[in-house]
Amino acid sequence: MKPRFISFKESMEILEDSMKTLKLTEKIFTADALGRVLAEDIVADKNSPEFETSAMDGYAIRYEDQKLKKLKIVDLVPAGKEAKREIQKGECVKTFTGSLMCKGSDTLIPIENVEVKDGYIFIKEEVEKGFSVRPVGENFKKGEILIERGSKISFAEIGVLASLNKVLVEVYKKPSVSIIATGSEILDLGEERENSSQIYSSNHYTLEAISKMEGAEVIRVGCVGDNRELIKDKIAESLKRSDIVVTTGGVSVGDFDFVKDILKSMDVEYLIEGVVIKPGQHIKVVRAGEKYIFALPGFPYSSAVTFWLYVVPLIRKMQGLSGKLPKVLATLKEDYKKRSKKEEFTAVNISYENGEFFVDLQGKKSGSSAILTNMLQNTALMQIPQNEGDKKKGERVEVILFDMEFLRR
Repeated sequence: MKPRFISFKESMEILEDSMKTLKLTEKIFTADALGRVLAEDIVADKNSPEFETSAMDGYAIRYEDQKLKKLKIVDLVPAGKEAKREIQKGECVKTFTGSLMCKGSDTLIPIENVEVKDGYIFIKEEVEKGFSVRPVGENFKKGEILIERGSKISFAEIGVLASLNKVLVEVYKKPSVSIIATGSEILDLGEERENSSQIYSSNHYTLEAISKMEGAEVIRVGCVGDNRELIKDKIAESLKRSDIVVTTGGVSVGDFDFVKDILKSMDVEYLIEGVVIKPGQHIKVVRAGEKYIFALPGFPYSSAVTFWLYVVPLIRKMQGLSGKLPKVLATLKEDYKKRSKKEEFTAVNISYENGEFFVDLQGKKSGSSAILTNMLQNTALMQIPQNEGDKKKGERVEVILFDMEFLRR
């Protein structure tokens, strides 16, 4: 049976719809949450501080008693101790940074503003009312949303979580990705060539790098020759260990393209069996429970492009981020001749000039989908819809960004 080739738009809708039922969250220790994305709103369960607190070392007093110039030291309240005494007229309590203010006091006079002698303080310089007293809820108030769901956890978020005694925090899972490069003609780094037909595989290293850039954990499987049973075993083993399995090669119609047949023999839900895109029309996507297998083309450029289009949105979505790839409109600096009737994704140079995006193809080679060097430098993907044709210089085109920094300029 021939594969059912669908439009790019339909393929993306199918992938997005499949993600809706995924269980994406887990609870982890707050101390281990750096860099993760919150899956819950963090709400203050109390005021901070809960009571008026001293902001420096000094003496808790009644503001109006400063006119007396001389106050009796009646107690001492270290940080971490309850302030049980109520201050009366003419009294003060020695207080430290972080100590609770005594009942009856409303001002903190610092130690450098007084002279201490025979159990009394002598005020040398007065302060305004409420000086160095942290009011209730100065930091945050009970019921306040302190960190919103979807926030990436950095050092400040860790600190706030700790201040709330949040031992466990709900975060989006960090997806794991296994990458398998198939083909008897490919070699891994460091292997010796036996004949001139062999080439060094870049696919699994390229896709590993993208996965890590996107925050996923990578399980390196390496290269597997054109052996049906071995490839099937590697896929099955990888499916047990990771959330996403990616293969490159073996998806077309050749005698040794085993991956497509292996997927057909597995107990999986077929999502995508082919898409009217260039490059990568033979891409296959299946779901096995909560996990996915992406069978991508073997040519380096094709595998990199299809990984960006299909796998990166899933990696981001699994982490609680938007699965939408960032797009901008850019002006073509030269004519572009469309090479097919498919939805085309072409590597272009992108620049940002006077508040506008521009793209061109200077230095980009035209040829097969093996030219990975076209992805070097400030590159983005120009997307030309299936139902559109050649583009003229000055036309505006949609461009998918790899480098998010362009959106911040």
